[in-house]
Amino acid sequence: MASIFELALGQEFGRLHPMLRKRFGVDVEAGYGCVGQGVFSEVRRGAWWTLPFLHLGTYRNILFPEQGNNIPFTVENYPYLDGFGRPTLTFVRTLGLPRAKKRRFDATMVHSPRRRGIVDYLGTHQHLATDLMLEVLADGTLHLQTGALRFYEGPLAFTVPAIFTGTADLYESYDDERGVFTMQMQVRNPVFGFLFGYRGEFTCTYPLLSDAVAPSGLRPLREEIRE
Repeated sequence: MASIFELALGQEFGRLHPMLRKRFGVDVEAGYGCVGQGVFSEVRRGAWWTLPFLHLGTYRNILFPEQGNNIPFTVENYPYLDGFGRPTLTFVRTLGLPRAKKRRFDATMVHSPRRRGIVDYLGTHQHLATDLMLEVLADGTLHLQTGALRFYEGPLAFTVPAIFTGTADLYESYDDERGVFTMQMQVRNPVFGFLFGYRGEFTCTYPLLSDAVAPSGLRPLREEIRE
């Protein structure tokens, strides 16, 4: 079976850099995961008034207020079938910030035939979901952009007004000369501008699923069937 990124990109998947095809080819049937370790050369936030928004994000491993330079991090991509039988991919980034406990961005992604692409659930409880718009650039870079944010909890289901959210743009590339993956991301609000961002580089290992099934600590504490 094709990975969720191959399903979403179709023929465009073949235009990715070969190392990105391996990284985003992670799937249960492919039999391996992808674990990256590296350094963020910069993690930064917006003006002081973004702090309440960023602090709120720490409760569900979505955002955090700290910033700094040369911060070690890991990114863990493991495929598994969730409780609804959907092929799912973890996208968990853990940062070792100085003078702070470890901070995480938690996301789980599924391919949705109904929405014709990847649905990205943010945080530990899958309360927030967004569609990912994918683009392969001329140099084989993958550009991921989030769409409107949807909130699900109990009987509640609504699209979050844009003024209370941000659009995330993530670029993943591979540097052939240095043999490293590069990553840069920024979140912007349509009214308040820049909220949060980072850039860095990392190398990857590809653990076999027979040796390392998706760790339970990377999976959401609650799963949401609504996309």
